[in-house]
Amino acid sequence: MSRSGKTPPLDWADGTYEFALNWGELSALQDACNAGPFVILSRLAASQWRLEDVATTIRLGLIGGGVEPQKALKLVRTYVESRPQDLVLNASFARGILETAIMGAPEEAPGEQQPATGKTSD
Repeated sequence: MSRSGKTPPLDWADGTYEFALNWGELSALQDACNAGPFVILSRLAASQWRLEDVATTIRLGLIGGGVEPQKALKLVRTYVESRPQDLVLNASFARGILETAIMGAPEEAPGEQQPATGKTSD
């Protein structure tokens, strides 16, 4: 079974969104935060995160989940950067987004990915 790394729909900010960090988003996150995904996750889990760890994870997660980049940027500016009183809550969202990207959604059973052809081996 393939693990998508996409969150289930989550209520965040002004609506319900799916978040995903695919290879491109993870690479951009790594560049923006000057750290690999596991280092960022470690910082988020240990409450030693940096502002960019939170804002960039959420923004790129929105984009990976299907939100247009301009809208994702606007959402992060409005609901993350303009609300420092909500940083701990947003750090928790960022942690969940990154955990799901790296380990899969909790309801997804771990297993081998299917071949690109979609055929299963016996």
